[in-house]
Amino acid sequence: MIDKAFFELNPARSVISVSGEDRAEFLQGLISNDTRHISDARAIYAALLSPQGKFGYDLLLVGDGDRYLVDAENTRRADLLKRLKLFKLRSKVALEDLDATFVVVNLFGDDALQRVGLTAEPGTARTLAGGVAFTDPRLPELGARAFLPRATAEQTLLDLGFTAVTPGNFQRLRFDLGVPEGSHDLIPDKSILLESGVDELHGVDWQKGCYMGQELTARTKYRGLVRKRLLPVKIEGAMLAPGTVLTVDGKEAGEIRIAESGRGLALIRLEHLGAMTGKGVDIDGAHVTAVVPDWMKLPEMA
Repeated sequence: MIDKAFFELNPARSVISVSGEDRAEFLQGLISNDTRHISDARAIYAALLSPQGKFGYDLLLVGDGDRYLVDAENTRRADLLKRLKLFKLRSKVALEDLDATFVVVNLFGDDALQRVGLTAEPGTARTLAGGVAFTDPRLPELGARAFLPRATAEQTLLDLGFTAVTPGNFQRLRFDLGVPEGSHDLIPDKSILLESGVDELHGVDWQKGCYMGQELTARTKYRGLVRKRLLPVKIEGAMLAPGTVLTVDGKEAGEIRIAESGRGLALIRLEHLGAMTGKGVDIDGAHVTAVVPDWMKLPEMA
């Protein structure tokens, strides 16, 4: 996969739209990033939190004329729309499920951005074949994401020189880079943004006004309360189930969040980081070693 461009349909994600003249103000009070940065030329990464400041939904948002297109987890999009409607009140906002209209596609490989006319600047966006494509606002190494008409998406990308790959390739890339996505990686009502790297992945704007869950997020940052981090792990031997506890010298060092094909993500206690990134640990017929990705800023690295 070094010198080509690949596309993978992503059935785990869907598109909804938020339109209406109050759309920016409406979402501004709900999500962790600043809606003023959303435009037809720029996408952002954000999270919708619980009132207690825990993870609710992860979102990628981009402008499309007089509406925002929002990438959300497929199996939870109905819940997300229901949640948004609770906050709508008298706001001039319309919410629509566009899953039947658009398919979400991951574009990756060395030539992927160039083939769709994008730069490596996170969040750079443009229209594409009746839809929109944008450089992943979390990390350009993830490539691009596109929302394309379902009927023509595959042919559009084949015509642009992309090669289709089976589901799973993009997830392995995410695991290698340590980028979480969806409720398997980020547990609703439990995960904390700063433990999960959402800050370094450009998902939190510290200059914007108040939003739901901001208080805990700010307190976690400014009081230095982060004691765990979600890290990529390499797993040799048996695959491990989510929730498997990792121990170092009889003490809990972390927990497997998700694992597949020798890769995964685990929430690691920073006090055991040296052991986990060094010799690793053995558990249930597997050897687990954690890796700190280049983009991540740990306390001792700040």
